[in-house]
Amino acid sequence: MGNIVDFVNVSLTGLESSPVSTALAGLRANESRYFKNKYNHDFIVSPATESKDILDYVSNILLVERDIKISSKPLETSEFVVDDIKWTYVFYESGLSINVLYTLNNPKKRAVGFKLSEGMEVPKELEAKFKFARQKSKLAGTIRGSFFVIKGEY
Repeated sequence: MGNIVDFVNVSLTGLESSPVSTALAGLRANESRYFKNKYNHDFIVSPATESKDILDYVSNILLVERDIKISSKPLETSEFVVDDIKWTYVFYESGLSINVLYTLNNPKKRAVGFKLSEGMEVPKELEAKFKFARQKSKLAGTIRGSFFVIKGEY
């Protein structure tokens, strides 16, 4: 069992080794607030050291779809299903958050999203492949994000 992410009292727990831990904690809390408000779902994270299957799943999609291998250390993961959508998250030490949105009944609505915490550089493995849009968040400051559509079955 993991930890429910509190979006009212933002905690650095699990993210302390990140050079942008405060911004990454805000980004994680921002995701938690979204799922609580939209789906009434508690956003639960687990240490990456206990989540080999989730890390393998995300790494495989990135490698097969776009030949991407993330060099940063994964810190935490989350995986759950709401409204027939499987959501998978990995939060990395660099401040990167990757989420996989995988609809169970509609192969045309599947994607991988990247979010960069405020204060982090664009990872080298992503900088030539993606442009990042900016979004303001009360919890996370300025978030930069991008995505790609998943074509395969996973």
